Amino acid sequence: MHTVALPAGFTAHTGHAGLREDGDDVAVILSTRPCVSAGMFTQSRFEGPSVTLSRPRASGGHACSIVVIAKNANVANGAQGLRDAEEITAAVSAAVAVPVDEVLIASTGVIGRPYPMDLLRSHLSGLRGARFDADAVRVARSMMTTDTVAKTAVQLAGAARVVGMAKGVGMIEPDMATMLVFVLTDAAVDEATLTRLWRRAVDETFNCLSIDTDTSTSDTAVVLANGAAGPVSEPALAVALREVCLDLTLQLARDGEGATKLLTVTVRSASDADQARRVARAIVNSPLVKTAVHGADPNWGRVAMAIGKCQDDIDIDPERVVIRFGDLETYPTRPDPSGLRRLTEIMAEDHVDIEVELNIGSAEATVYGCDLSAEYVHINADYTT
Repeated sequence: MHTVALPAGFTAHTGHAGLREDGDDVAVILSTRPCVSAGMFTQSRFEGPSVTLSRPRASGGHACSIVVIAKNANVANGAQGLRDAEEITAAVSAAVAVPVDEVLIASTGVIGRPYPMDLLRSHLSGLRGARFDADAVRVARSMMTTDTVAKTAVQLAGAARVVGMAKGVGMIEPDMATMLVFVLTDAAVDEATLTRLWRRAVDETFNCLSIDTDTSTSDTAVVLANGAAGPVSEPALAVALREVCLDLTLQLARDGEGATKLLTVTVRSASDADQARRVARAIVNSPLVKTAVHGADPNWGRVAMAIGKCQDDIDIDPERVVIRFGDLETYPTRPDPSGLRRLTEIMAEDHVDIEVELNIGSAEATVYGCDLSAEYVHINADYTT
């Protein structure tokens, strides 16, 4: 079985508490050394207690443990939901002997159902003597919901390793996506630098991911660095963090609920990065574009339609816009019958790349998504039943 070792100084436990019928549904990540931490979280006004607790603890800069609960989001449960989340982090704190304000919690699953606290108490009561021998793949697998594969990524930064784990396939639209992401590194880095590098990496990757335009209540992206491998250059760490995040972003897009294809949209020569990203999202989020990609229908006009929805961008002039699928221009040079056949072939690939030039300025942005299939409807129509 494929395994991915955690960076030096990190350990993890996964176990079955009974929230799902089979397989692990609780994970605890722990650094055996002091850490610096940074985190980014959902902007939803209906955030879950896991976010409420973890946001200030992560920003405190010294979080060194994360407990992850699968199959239950613990959202919309009022004061009891917050008390339950606090009890869980307190139990983990006592079991692994770290201050409670250094323990983060993340939760994913159905909204509006209280935690089955008897099951969780029973499992966590044995945590002190539990084996902390899980690798990154086991952690990623333990937090899967409708995911079909465990998602991990690894990069080197000098002598240090950067290891990421993620879950999420639906209810994905920045900021951020319905996802849990945990990146661990044994690089030595100060808190301010880690926070700056992490925000940049998340902004360029996870915040450019969209599956279905719905924003989750529980999105959590956290990085922990414990310094076991010593200092590395800032550029090397920045590249490694971004590459791990980009790898995970593409895995999340490919595994989107019901997805059969990865969809990448790049908008170039925009007035600024915000405009480029706004137009790219309009394209990748369009149900008509997504279904055309799914069916390999060479209806390139749907991209033009999606661009046109950006009605507040009055500097967009259709006469200057260029649309390409791969290396095939479809507007303003329209494909002839052989070109349409070539377009069908491009759209039949498992990765469809759409490029748009606005010819206004010099900014660009790339966003990532997937096609829209009937299976997406089936998965979400039956999610709780």
